[in-house]
Amino acid sequence: MITLRNITLRRGVKVVLQNANLVLQPGEKVGLIGRNGAGKSSLFSLLTNRLQADSGDVEIPPRWRLGEVAQNMPETDDGATDFVLQGDIPLVEAQAALAAAEASGDGHAIAEAHMRLDEAGAFDARSRAQALLLGLGFRSDQLDAPVNSFSGGWRMRLQLARALMCPADLLLLDEPTNHLDLDALVWLEAWLKRFDGLMVVISHDREFLDAITRVTVHLDDCTLTRYGGNYSTFEEMRAERMSQQQAAFAKQQEKIAHLQRFIDRFKAKATKAKQAQSRVKALARMEKLAPVLTASDFEFEFREPVSLPNPMLSLDGLVCGYGSTTIVRNVSRSVLAGQRIGILGANGQGKSTLVKTIARALPPLGGTMTEGKGLVIGYFAQQELDVLSLGDGPLMHMVRLARDVGPAAREQELRDFLGRFRFTGDMVTQAVGSLSGGEKARLVLAMLVWQRPNLLLLDEPTNHLDLTTREALSIALNEFEGTVMLVSHDRALLRETCDEFWLVSRGGVEPFDGDLDDYQRWLLEVSRATARGQEPPPPPRPAAFVPATPIESKAAPAARPAPQPSGDRREDRKQAAQARQALANRTRPLRNELAQIDTRLEKLAAERAELEAQLASGTMSGAEIAEAGRRLNHAAAETGMLEERWLELQTEIEALQAEN
Repeated sequence: MITLRNITLRRGVKVVLQNANLVLQPGEKVGLIGRNGAGKSSLFSLLTNRLQADSGDVEIPPRWRLGEVAQNMPETDDGATDFVLQGDIPLVEAQAALAAAEASGDGHAIAEAHMRLDEAGAFDARSRAQALLLGLGFRSDQLDAPVNSFSGGWRMRLQLARALMCPADLLLLDEPTNHLDLDALVWLEAWLKRFDGLMVVISHDREFLDAITRVTVHLDDCTLTRYGGNYSTFEEMRAERMSQQQAAFAKQQEKIAHLQRFIDRFKAKATKAKQAQSRVKALARMEKLAPVLTASDFEFEFREPVSLPNPMLSLDGLVCGYGSTTIVRNVSRSVLAGQRIGILGANGQGKSTLVKTIARALPPLGGTMTEGKGLVIGYFAQQELDVLSLGDGPLMHMVRLARDVGPAAREQELRDFLGRFRFTGDMVTQAVGSLSGGEKARLVLAMLVWQRPNLLLLDEPTNHLDLTTREALSIALNEFEGTVMLVSHDRALLRETCDEFWLVSRGGVEPFDGDLDDYQRWLLEVSRATARGQEPPPPPRPAAFVPATPIESKAAPAARPAPQPSGDRREDRKQAAQARQALANRTRPLRNELAQIDTRLEKLAAERAELEAQLASGTMSGAEIAEAGRRLNHAAAETGMLEERWLELQTEIEALQAEN
């Protein structure tokens, strides 16, 4: 096991750990969490012996083999599979031993080397390496492509595959999901669940941590606190601990105030001096409980849009790509006011290309894209460096934005605005190139908020955000009055903010009928069909409206006790029939109204589908588009009211049934 005793660790003048203690057992799956800059990566460097503790002891079994994802960008002409195989340290050592034995002609050493190769699984090592690459999203024609031919994000996937290839006793993963799409993320979760060594992972992805970890270590205020359970369990336990600590502190403060009042009142009186002095000593002996002091959570909100055109966008036969290369074709969809659209699909299918085309960062290769009057797009690029100047500070970015895009503002207003995003003092002039990934992401968010967009295009906005900032983004998106189109591998963010999904696959875009659980099940079905050489199943398509499961009544009447049998079966059946009839009579008006609502909802769904198809056709005039938008707004409003009434009626019926 790993033991940390009274560890103090400094990075420069900053204290990262102060008298910290921790024990990790073999086979545990541990989530290491804490705010950006708390020192999580420094703890990893301590465990890998790249950093030495200023004081205290670190005990790691000397024979343990370590696996971790290298953070440097690999530069080599080796093929992808060969590069991953180099991460299998026992295999590499056995191959080196065989080469040395063959060079010396030592038959005994050659035999031992072959035994080591067999123990290292050399016979199937290449197939295992390629399985890792395929699981992480590489195509079969990329398995032997040179490492240097891949982009930065794909090279980091190669580093991840190389780390997973090592049969490690201790596996350290620092933000392994940052460069993965949802498909690869689901595969990685399944792989890590099967890993039988001790794993410590740093991640800001709540659902990823919940899926694979069973222990949570919280790094906060230079201390390490261990919690049994995944991230959600940690939140509950920490909230309870903080509540208890706050209550104990408040109780102690009352006692201190009582003692101090006695001392102040009687310390000058001779008859009470001795008692007052004893209370002074009691006050000095009392252990001071620290109040619950936590760094204030980051909060922000999107300002109310100036206008909400409906539809926001009308796409007719849109073709997206780069130069002469087509990635997505024949996109005919409408984007309406207030929609929350999650965009799903594997890497390379064209999610970012579609978003960049809508954001005007790429020109359409064909088709038309009609923008609503007053459309203001706020675009968060997957690589936020694409929209930042590394040599300029946050204030200069805001000055340019206010001058070129608007709204205009004085410098002090811009400084005050940046302060809401934790850019204060000299930070507003600090070069962006020296900021952390999380700080750069916050600056891009600040620039989006300033523009007062009515359509948000967010391409992997959470890559460098910690958990509290992700939660702030989720809240802000839910309160945003405009339209959101979101590409993200953060399932918690997708679940909390998106009402519908578009699937980008096989060169097209189509609606996906279902939630993220349905999407993961569909991915599994596709994977199984592909492995069997069968045609993969099509994604679920939207069906007619099905009312949501009714919510429980907040004040349901207490159920009546069941009637006791009289002993006469004929009489009992008669009473039961009378009770059913009475219930039917009482619920008949409610059920009739439910049937009328269902009929009207079906008509509204058909009307909305017809209007959206007309908007997507691109054949309507400006006046016709405006009229269609007006009718869509009315239909959406009526649908919302009817669905609420449907739930109320269903709750009333269930309450009546409970009474009987």
